[in-house]
Amino acid sequence: MKNKITISILTVAVVMAFSSCYYDKEDLLYNGAGAVCTDSAGTVSYAQKVVPLLQQYCYSCHTGSFPSGNALMGTYAADKAMALNGKLYGTIAHSSGFSPMPKGMSKMTNCQIAVIKKWIDSGTLNN
Repeated sequence: MKNKITISILTVAVVMAFSSCYYDKEDLLYNGAGAVCTDSAGTVSYAQKVVPLLQQYCYSCHTGSFPSGNALMGTYAADKAMALNGKLYGTIAHSSGFSPMPKGMSKMTNCQIAVIKKWIDSGTLNN
């Protein structure tokens, strides 16, 4: 009888221990869907907000003499051209008819995409 009680208590303790260790990274699980995006509020700075994102996700493949997909980026003029022709937003938002980017990496978060969209919608300023 004592063994059954001991096993029952041990089983309950183990179940409680495992169920209490819950790891939830909302941004990773839901691609930032529930997070409040403050980076795209107000004026979005090309140099401070957009370039770091493009460096992280785009420039490794889309700069140099032979850019991937013949899509050259890495300068304000080139980035602006990609933004104005719709390819930048279409690819990072994984819109229909566009090749989803970045290849081999996870999609940008909704907040990061909102930053680039705000920059585009604000006239692609070189600020």
